[in-house]
Amino acid sequence: MSESTPASSKYTNALVREKSPYLLQHAHNPVQWYAWGDEAFALARSAQKPIFLSIGYSTCHWCHVMERETFEDVACASYLNEHFISIKVDREERPDIDKIYMSFVQTTTGSGGWPLNVFLTPDLQPFYGGTYFPPEPKYGRMSFRQLLERIVELWQTRRTELVASAADITERLRATVSFDSDNAFPTGERELHGAGQTYLHEFDSHHGGFGGAPKFPRPSVPLYLLRYAHRFHDADAIKAVLKTCDGMAAGGIHDQLGGGFARYSVDEKWLVPHFEKMLYDQAQLVQLYLESFLVGGINRHAEVVRQTLDYVARDMSHPDGGFYSAEDADSEGHEGKFYCWTLAEIRALLTPEEAHAVERYLGVTEKGNFVDHSHPQPLAGQNVLSEVGPHPKPGESTALASARTRLLAARAHRVRPHRDDKVLASWNGMMLGAVARAHAILGDATYRQMAERNLSFIQRNLWDAQTRTLSHRWREGEKDGVQLLDGYANLLAGVVDLYEATLVPATLEFAVVLAETMMERFYDPVHGGFWQTVQDTPHLLLRNKEDYDGAEPGGNSVAALALLRLSAICERKEWHLAAEKTLRLLAQRLHQTPQAVPHLFLALDWILQEPRRVVITGDAAGIEAGGLIHAAHQVFHPHRVILGTQGPVDPFARELRPLEGRPQAYCCTGTACQAPTGDKAVVQAFLRQPAPDHH
Repeated sequence: MSESTPASSKYTNALVREKSPYLLQHAHNPVQWYAWGDEAFALARSAQKPIFLSIGYSTCHWCHVMERETFEDVACASYLNEHFISIKVDREERPDIDKIYMSFVQTTTGSGGWPLNVFLTPDLQPFYGGTYFPPEPKYGRMSFRQLLERIVELWQTRRTELVASAADITERLRATVSFDSDNAFPTGERELHGAGQTYLHEFDSHHGGFGGAPKFPRPSVPLYLLRYAHRFHDADAIKAVLKTCDGMAAGGIHDQLGGGFARYSVDEKWLVPHFEKMLYDQAQLVQLYLESFLVGGINRHAEVVRQTLDYVARDMSHPDGGFYSAEDADSEGHEGKFYCWTLAEIRALLTPEEAHAVERYLGVTEKGNFVDHSHPQPLAGQNVLSEVGPHPKPGESTALASARTRLLAARAHRVRPHRDDKVLASWNGMMLGAVARAHAILGDATYRQMAERNLSFIQRNLWDAQTRTLSHRWREGEKDGVQLLDGYANLLAGVVDLYEATLVPATLEFAVVLAETMMERFYDPVHGGFWQTVQDTPHLLLRNKEDYDGAEPGGNSVAALALLRLSAICERKEWHLAAEKTLRLLAQRLHQTPQAVPHLFLALDWILQEPRRVVITGDAAGIEAGGLIHAAHQVFHPHRVILGTQGPVDPFARELRPLEGRPQAYCCTGTACQAPTGDKAVVQAFLRQPAPDHH
């Protein structure tokens, strides 16, 4: 529940039966909310009332603000209850519903965001929408109550026009889903080079990152630039990525005490975050910092990985191994209160030496550097911690380290922000892959254990082996039965990462089942690409194909890259073909708007180069084979797979044997392999050889 909705509230609505933490936050509003489903739709049809659809998520700051101002207002709620059927949707549980109505609002208003508030006919067709609406007229917008009254007036006097307009809009939305599958496949490297140049043009050379404020990490962009640098030997691209990683690690967007990253910074300097923490950001940033560590060799980047995974293990993990979704920006009604410090608090808690180090190196001042503008009475003198000084001298390093430890311990006694403890297949798949690669690259066995426990949690709680069905959400013992491409694709990518880190045959077998099921349920064999939803998902106006990589990468991008990697491991040409057809379907996006699909460029980069294969024979659990696996992972090479000789690997690999009972690595390109070796340095030299020049 949000802090503004005490359990003792005298109001209760249908959301009390739901599992989503976001819907439960609204279960005691005076608004008669319903969940998305038959009950609400039947009521709207029988009463011939318009539907008020409100979409958000449990850690959404402005969703909380609108709830406090509007949905807890009894007069406003009474008006809604009289004239509308009100439906709440958790966008993280149902990104498919969110995508449809967000597309409508973006098309009609030019912008979008959450809370997303849309008015629909009883047939679920949208006719008006927007984001946050204030309780009083301001920001050039009418108040929410004025809007409701205007909608009611139109519904009573011009309903036929509204319904016709909604039908027309729906047809136009359906038309946007069709892509040209006859696009010429982007065969050359022109698109790859153009995308790299586009991203570098947006690079902020002062602070790192891409674009201005508000500044999102969007890790797919720097991840692609590392591949661009590898292919085109561009040192500036590497510098841009390392600068970005340094800037984020030093900034307030990075929790300087507890690890982990906030969603974005409101400024261009990474200083003041929007404090909510999302699992998908932690997962993608771990992948980015692992790769930047491989490329730049900066130990600080490996340390950021460890701190982020410590945070996830400590604060974002179910005892049985699942990963929770998010933590809120607000606590006790104030954004950032959990994370910020006053100078007086610092001096009272720490020794003079520690306090001096914190003031000097973490930027604490009397005035502070953060004001919570969303609160009518902001707290005074609040400081977001960020690394501002030069590197501490040895004596000061000790004082600073002990100060961090003491501040983190003191912070643990504060009121924590709300945590959204649902477990999503898609975000868990992302985190699974990140943790698996952290084990492979950093060599820490605790990460392997963390990854394997997560996979077994997903297989127990979200996967049905009999029907080969992956549910999207699990919480408190209950899965939702919703199937989404995001879940299958991200879990597939994570399982492939875990297989390459461990070479356990059962892990690869599960990846094959996931890939086959994803192809059966979501792939469009006629035009290419993957649908966001399965064929028979009820109550959807249309089936979408995701063609945008935003804060989290789109399902088509993730599916294409995962299938290309798995195809190279298993020699399944139909998966390579499906990925190629998906890239062809989205070729115009790659060509015209590279900013929209940075993750898809990872797949395009992969498909344009023959992957190198490192086949490791012998018992993968043994020390010698484990050493060879680890050695192969310690070289940045974006076009390689690591596989064993057991399970559904390609037939050629199954024929390879250890020499004299000792594990060997076979380093292969195409159908040619070098002599088998047990020497880790030889494996790394093979992966460091420059690719053949395509120019």
